[in-house]
Amino acid sequence: MYKLTQNKKDQYLSELTDFLKIPSVSADPKYKKDVEKAAVWLANSIKLAGCENIEIIPTNGHPIVYGEKIINSKFPTILVYGHYDVQPPDPIDLWENPPFDPIVKETETHPAGAIFARGSCDDKGQMFMHVKALELMISNKELPCNVKFMIEGEEEVGSDNLEIFIRENSERLKSDVILISDTGILNNNQPSITTGLRGLSYMEVKVTGPNRDLHSGLYGGTVANPINVLCDMISSLKDDKSKINIPGFYDDVVELSDKERIEMSKVPFDEESFKKSLNIDFTYGELGFSTPERKSIRPTLDVNGIWGGYTGEGAKTVIPSDAYAKISMRLVPNQNWEKISVLFENHFKKIAPPSVKVKVTTHHGGQAYVTPINNIAYKAAHMAYEKSFGKAPYPVRDGGSIPIVPMFEEVLKCKTILMGFGLNSDAIHSPNEHFGLFNFFKGIETIPYFYKNFAELFEKSKS
Repeated sequence: MYKLTQNKKDQYLSELTDFLKIPSVSADPKYKKDVEKAAVWLANSIKLAGCENIEIIPTNGHPIVYGEKIINSKFPTILVYGHYDVQPPDPIDLWENPPFDPIVKETETHPAGAIFARGSCDDKGQMFMHVKALELMISNKELPCNVKFMIEGEEEVGSDNLEIFIRENSERLKSDVILISDTGILNNNQPSITTGLRGLSYMEVKVTGPNRDLHSGLYGGTVANPINVLCDMISSLKDDKSKINIPGFYDDVVELSDKERIEMSKVPFDEESFKKSLNIDFTYGELGFSTPERKSIRPTLDVNGIWGGYTGEGAKTVIPSDAYAKISMRLVPNQNWEKISVLFENHFKKIAPPSVKVKVTTHHGGQAYVTPINNIAYKAAHMAYEKSFGKAPYPVRDGGSIPIVPMFEEVLKCKTILMGFGLNSDAIHSPNEHFGLFNFFKGIETIPYFYKNFAELFEKSKS
């Protein structure tokens, strides 16, 4: 019904390539003009696909792109959310091609080819599937729902301004379901639907010792080295069972029952393939839980970056004045990210020795989210994947976070369905991020089935 011709595939891939060339890094102010350029490019693409009332809406940060196609007030309305901003590309030297100069090449996982570029999977490629799916439905005169696009430029830095926009425009954004593709599937032979996301608390710490960098020969052994102290403090945050040592951290964690864990274990997972894909010999994590459980239903604490002192070429013998680290905690349902951030700050300051000063900054966060599998949106997605892949999808919980999703439900009073098409091996947030061409085109072919199914189930639910 929605099979793409080779000409369409070539066209859509060419357009995606142009989109990926724009370095829309939201975290770095030097890319501000590029983020704006990406918003303009996207707004034009949505217009060409058939949307109306296109707007590039300014915020206190990066703009929001809005567009809609309202065909009948009696039809259900789908709000498509995504983001056009991307993670910083660093470290650049680990990329096999420049991060904003996309190339297509075959891989073991993607024998039909994958496009390598920052943002290819997270989230430009996946979000762009919805633009092309809409274009396909309109050109075939088969659009069965109203659609609204709300695409932001700040997802990678916390979505603060999007929340303001949604709260001020709840009537304008009124919909029957929110549709997002910013997650993945188990593999290209076995689809899945993400039914849960972890929350997030993202912190930065600074440890300060002497008032300046010191000569390590003249001063070594007489003052505390902030880097040494920071490493000791970080290592104390977990015990020998990889359990987090922050008092109160687990107070609100809801433990899954044995029955629920048994159901989770039925989802296919190949431990050896997982290790091979990462070139590791052993997995690591909280004792008493399987690898799939550790990366989905258990909270975590990880150092995302650490620096201080001299890191250039050659040697420079200094005791640094300051040391820094960025630390993220992935949270599970019932853990409040703001409460966890306070617990972290209080504990980190408490464990600091008197020889240093500590500053803790909370950057951003979001709550965990679980979507039910007994509503019509989930059923419509389940049927769409089954039609497109020829196999029924598994419901799975994802380890990642989309901080804005719980707020959607709070303000807009409707459920979110997470229809991702990426793979865990696609290196999102890492050098050599990529998105399989099979996945890109399969997404474009699958999304219209969701529209069709949702419209039919919505009509039945009213009768």
